[in-house]
Amino acid sequence: MYFPYVRGRQYELLALRELVVNDLLGKHVTPIVEPVKLSPTLVNVMSEFIKREQPIAIIRNPAVGTFMSDWMDAQEQSKEAEYKQRFLDLYENPTIIKSLIMQKKAEILLDFWDKHGVKKKDLLVINTDRNYLDLYGRVFDTTIPRYVLMPDESAFRRKVRHRKVLLDDKFEKQDRNADYPEDEFFSDDHLYYEEEGFIGFSDYSVVGNEYLEAGFAPYAVAIHMVFFDSDNVLRVKHFVSDSNEDISNPALKFYQAVSKLAEWYNVDPHPVDETLGLKTFLQHYKQQSYPGLGTVKKLSLMHHFELMGKYLDNHDEV
Repeated sequence: MYFPYVRGRQYELLALRELVVNDLLGKHVTPIVEPVKLSPTLVNVMSEFIKREQPIAIIRNPAVGTFMSDWMDAQEQSKEAEYKQRFLDLYENPTIIKSLIMQKKAEILLDFWDKHGVKKKDLLVINTDRNYLDLYGRVFDTTIPRYVLMPDESAFRRKVRHRKVLLDDKFEKQDRNADYPEDEFFSDDHLYYEEEGFIGFSDYSVVGNEYLEAGFAPYAVAIHMVFFDSDNVLRVKHFVSDSNEDISNPALKFYQAVSKLAEWYNVDPHPVDETLGLKTFLQHYKQQSYPGLGTVKKLSLMHHFELMGKYLDNHDEV
């Protein structure tokens, strides 16, 4: 089982929405969303997953963004109050996996859920801070959560023995887009997680764990596309623009990068299965259209999640 971990920014949420609406995630992919804002896009995505009975995990105590302050500051009769009520209504649905991060005040949320009939055995827990391992051991001493995400480190292995999901940041983020190599290793966790005692694996896709509140205009445009090599190891190709002296003309930079993507893909045999994200990139290449940098990220995420879903579905049939 693959648990892609995304922050709930606009384009990450739109990537998930487009995949679920088109039934492209597969039965072995369960996204985890750490909301960064109380927004209509967030509740709309939750609604679409519920309609299609596709599980999705939504973290109720995010550690980044303004979701918590948005929640507390929502004024009666405001749009934020409407989003808050919709969120609460949707969060009751069993398709939404109630999730939390082991951090300060996590115990308050657990107590609240316990009083409202939410069972600990149904939760997804993000357990990545060793400072809260003792708290985890105490609050889950007699009940095992549905899923426990954790790094592959000895301190966590000693405390968490069941329902473990391996969480690792696989993306080697560069300070400058121009510094990415053409091709590099991404992950082989999908090949070995079961024999290493995990029931699933998780990563931050081609975005990485680092969270920035706002983007910035880059000197170079980079498209990150994962693919399987002949040994079924997941690698990532980086298609980078050429005119990287300043921030001007991002449309040209995108066309330079997507041209390299098209050249790589349009060989026989194709180096990777076509996905909706990849197909859309190729359409932009043919039409010489520029979708904006947010959509570039969205399409790369869509490609990764759909590709992994196809792999796991096919692997399950073997």
